[in-house]
Amino acid sequence: MTNITSNIKKLAEESPKKAAIITKNQTLNYKEWSTLLCKTANWFDSVSLSNKIVGFLLPNGIPFLQLFTGASMAGWTAVPYDLKWKADELKKRIEISPPSVVITVKEYYDQIARLHPFVLIWEDAFENIVGQSPTYYIDSESNLPFYMGFTSGTTGSPKAFIRSHKSWAASFNINYHDFKMNEKENVLIPGALIHSHFLYGAVSTLCTGGTVHLLDKFSAAQALLCIEERPITAIYTVPTMVSAILKEKRIIEKPIKIISSGAKWDETSKLEISKVFPSLSMIEFYGASELSYVTFLADEQKSGSVGKPCHGVEIEIRGTSGEHLAPYEIGKIYVRSDLIFDGYLLNDTIHSIKDKNGWATVDDMGYVDDEGYLYISGREKNMILYGAINIFPEEIEKVIILHPAVEEAAVIGMEDPYWGQIAVAIIKGKTDALELKRLCKNHLASYKVPRKWIFIEEMPYTAGGKIARAQLKESIERKVISH
Repeated sequence: MTNITSNIKKLAEESPKKAAIITKNQTLNYKEWSTLLCKTANWFDSVSLSNKIVGFLLPNGIPFLQLFTGASMAGWTAVPYDLKWKADELKKRIEISPPSVVITVKEYYDQIARLHPFVLIWEDAFENIVGQSPTYYIDSESNLPFYMGFTSGTTGSPKAFIRSHKSWAASFNINYHDFKMNEKENVLIPGALIHSHFLYGAVSTLCTGGTVHLLDKFSAAQALLCIEERPITAIYTVPTMVSAILKEKRIIEKPIKIISSGAKWDETSKLEISKVFPSLSMIEFYGASELSYVTFLADEQKSGSVGKPCHGVEIEIRGTSGEHLAPYEIGKIYVRSDLIFDGYLLNDTIHSIKDKNGWATVDDMGYVDDEGYLYISGREKNMILYGAINIFPEEIEKVIILHPAVEEAAVIGMEDPYWGQIAVAIIKGKTDALELKRLCKNHLASYKVPRKWIFIEEMPYTAGGKIARAQLKESIERKVISH
């Protein structure tokens, strides 16, 4: 099986009445879901366009999953757009995608019709879909591109990345082997499907026979209520959601599995969430849009590590000359697996990041210990060269954020005539530099303690919601020069 939807017809035949998707107002069983996807795929086949790329701007809900999965079944590439993007952000992403048709709801039609010549309203498209044949032949062995997403990095300049069916089909094996998930799962998807973590969580569950419980938008109270009232066995989260759940101050005794990115978790949150869910099974993973899953930890106490390689994933740590480094030596992290994306789309050409032997890197730096556990030091481009010493901002930020009055922290390197660069901490929060210096001195070597501390009201963000480091650094440097 290569096409990720190949299993859905079989699931519908074996368990036709089993719930596939449950939302606040609707439940679809597997027979209904399979029929809906077949009709959607047939509708895509009826659209006479040579460029089989469909963009869509839709809120969370069944239509989002229907279009994405139906397009995948039909051999099209689906490109989800974010409702939060401003007109300029949306325009850039449409230009680099580039879809032959864009589908949206009436509310957003005028906004997107100015940006693309062929825009369909979902309600009108759905009327045509309903009349299509309920059966569809899937080319199960074809490994066509099916998903295009965007990564903005730290600069905010978007890049489109392409995935083919094989990469997600390989990721499904991670669910089985490493996350110990199967067709009996009831999976809560509390976040926006525009984010690949939640989209993958929903689609992988539907393609492997579980039940998806979908929220319209994230609410910690609603997520907890859903866990209490429904047979939820697993929840896909991000660390900010965990922080919101902790504020609800609830205790839920039932067994639950939390699947979250491990690279952004702090130790305090891990301890606190285990109090909310005494029967918690915690799965943390490290990955990237380009690489998919790389490593995971499952209920292991390995402070600071993001785990061992996932099923079918190889890792190498390399030095500046490409040499293979020994345990505990920091270098660039290289990954080889079937999960890696096809490449970036540039000028209608897909550019792979793999070398001739299939290895790829996103320039994260780190090391492995003598047991094979991976530790992330930071991004190569964020690294601060203090004298002849490499300092990784991410390590310092993890300490600063331990302070309860710090909302957000970013550490950047600024030019210094003596040291070359010094570490500068930018803080959003109600505390002072002296208190944060003491905290850093208790957890870090003295040379890692920031030399300057700047407090601001708001952080700048990229379109993907990350702190825009390049913009932040430019802004701080301008203020320093002006003074």
